[in-house]
Amino acid sequence: MQLNLERPDYRYFLRGADGTSALVNERRLTASFVVSPSMLIEAWPVGDAGSMTPGDLDALLALEPELLVLGTGATQKFPPAVVMATCLQQGIGIEVMTNAAAARTYSVLASEGRRVVAGFVFPA
Repeated sequence: MQLNLERPDYRYFLRGADGTSALVNERRLTASFVVSPSMLIEAWPVGDAGSMTPGDLDALLALEPELLVLGTGATQKFPPAVVMATCLQQGIGIEVMTNAAAARTYSVLASEGRRVVAGFVFPA
């Protein structure tokens, strides 16, 4: 059996994530970040999903997604209702899950050509 390495046709691809780090392209990230197929924003200033404010979504929303994926660390932790409502009021879906699940979901959606943006939270 021959195996071929296929690289995505977009700039930033997420190889995986867990509660302490993520691998974007060939870089290991250990601080919260935002990623889309065309943009990587490092040092996203969110250390806890439970204390997020609507303003914390500005960097994600500026990328004009149709869907936001929020990875909240090793465990799923929903942000306050006002944060969820901010997305829904703009017609943008938001999915909240662990970092590992968020990485898988982001990768599938990006490979389908969807306008997806993901935020990954690591403790500050």
